[in-house]
Amino acid sequence: MLDAWGDANVAAAIGLLGGVLLGLAARLGRFCTLGAIEDYLYGNNDKRLRMWLLAIGVAVVGSFGLMAFDLFDPAKSFYLSQQWSPLASIVGGLLFGYGMAMAGNCGFGALARLGGGDLRSFVIVIVIGISAYVTMSGPLAWIRVAMFPPAQPAFSPNGFAHAIGTFSGLPVAMIGLIIGCLLIGLALSAGSLRQDRSMMFWAVVVGIAVTGGWAGMGYVNANGFEDLPIVGHTFSAPVGEAILYGMTASGQTLSFGIGSVAGVWIGAFLGSLIKGHFRWEACEDPRELRRQILGAGTMGVGAVIALGCSIGQGLTAFSLLAFSAPITLAAIFAGAALGLRQLIVGFATTE
Repeated sequence: MLDAWGDANVAAAIGLLGGVLLGLAARLGRFCTLGAIEDYLYGNNDKRLRMWLLAIGVAVVGSFGLMAFDLFDPAKSFYLSQQWSPLASIVGGLLFGYGMAMAGNCGFGALARLGGGDLRSFVIVIVIGISAYVTMSGPLAWIRVAMFPPAQPAFSPNGFAHAIGTFSGLPVAMIGLIIGCLLIGLALSAGSLRQDRSMMFWAVVVGIAVTGGWAGMGYVNANGFEDLPIVGHTFSAPVGEAILYGMTASGQTLSFGIGSVAGVWIGAFLGSLIKGHFRWEACEDPRELRRQILGAGTMGVGAVIALGCSIGQGLTAFSLLAFSAPITLAAIFAGAALGLRQLIVGFATTE
């Protein structure tokens, strides 16, 4: 396959397949970061948070299961090999979470809603992609690097399972599998989620999509000719990459990220047709559109600073038990909580 299609095209196909599963999970399983946070804070309902935790647990088990059978080396992945700055994770996560609340969706959620005909999400997707590239390699890049220089890692690779393995001498794969099973048990400890088979199913599908991405890219990296990096699903810089490819395809090559972005849109579109929910929507309030544009821009900046979005850090990096994942995810939660409070109840206090 690699000989016939080429490494980049195979990587894009792998991203496309996983993206389709994620898009279907968003439309059919209501898998949504902001929705889960809002349900928990203002709906007294933790089912979607537990759904998220179940997806993480399945992804952790799948990723370290691949490692146990020598099908994937997490140490070669972006999230474990990078130099990591805790401050960048906190600041970037806060910015991303606040922007997510202002925009009404993260990059992944906006792609999913775009697949259902929401033209407001089209604006959000465009702004996220452009702002991410402006921060990553454009005019704001030097400011980002100066403010958040990457710290020299205390451990290499930068993951909890690898650090525990270094101290204990236990196999890293076994440690990851144990932690993943504990996360699954915690997610299913409440009967509310166990009784909702649909949510459990789609959470497992999300975990499988993440695992499949690692398996596919691990194979391409090990057997390909172009030495492509091992990357996973994330929806900030790859959105900008997809936009750039759409404008300059003759001078660019496909990638896992471009395939993943396209896959989410396709999966969400199919899911909206299955549910009968596809309809064109547009923004009728200029103030709402302004808020969404500013929120999307903030998300793009925050995701690049934190080296990942709610999916990239909160799910994909978490599947490898990267040090950055829980810190960034907690910061995203805090930023989203602040933004939701501003939108729903405001900051004014009464005597």
